[in-house]
Amino acid sequence: MESQSVTKILILEDSKDSLNAVAAMAENVSKSVSAVPVNSLEEARAALHQAQQPFQAFLLDINLNPDDKDDISGMIFAREIRAKKEYVFTPIVMITSLANMELSAYRELHCYQYLIKPYNEADIEQLVGKLLFLSQQGETRERFVMVKKDGVNYKLFCKDIICIRAVTRGVCFVLAKEEMRVPYLSIKQLMEKLPKEQFLQVHRMCVVNCDYIECVDTVNGLINLKNGETAEVGVTYKNRLINRIKGKEY
Repeated sequence: MESQSVTKILILEDSKDSLNAVAAMAENVSKSVSAVPVNSLEEARAALHQAQQPFQAFLLDINLNPDDKDDISGMIFAREIRAKKEYVFTPIVMITSLANMELSAYRELHCYQYLIKPYNEADIEQLVGKLLFLSQQGETRERFVMVKKDGVNYKLFCKDIICIRAVTRGVCFVLAKEEMRVPYLSIKQLMEKLPKEQFLQVHRMCVVNCDYIECVDTVNGLINLKNGETAEVGVTYKNRLINRIKGKEY
């Protein structure tokens, strides 16, 4: 069983000598770092698929075929990583000897950083130190839901979502500090993404975060939330709400 306290970094590099050297340098930074070295696109895909716990960072060589200057296998793999919801914000570092690839990778893949070859041990140690710090902040382990608005992916932490209301052609997230409307998303779709032990649908038009419930008026079918909001309880959802609050005080 893989430990959650370990920072796993997948390293993709075509040169086995360079791969082994970078992996060793990375693990020398801290006992908390576990490097997973792979030297082909196929191995990288297999490692991603077989991982029991998510990776906390990726170091990817853009060109995996020195005989083909147009090879961008590393970028192809980076796109596949970003397509997975659990890795939308995971740091990706691109390793390249092609300076003109830097801006392209930054724009398209939102890379955390890049390394230009040749690099040295100090470069690797400094980089891995930053990645270890980010991982230890625990951000990637807090529960969140990904939503897309105007072509941009947003990461909304569950602890900041007070309730969600259905609006015309979308939903409105009532957050701790703001409200956010997201088009083309339904309550039903959201309930498939949200942790069921934390969120409860109380009306066909509303979902509440149980952590924000202040009091429940089952007679009048109303819920008072800690931010001053109220939520109406639908008739078909009343029994589900009562079952949820049994044993709790609001």
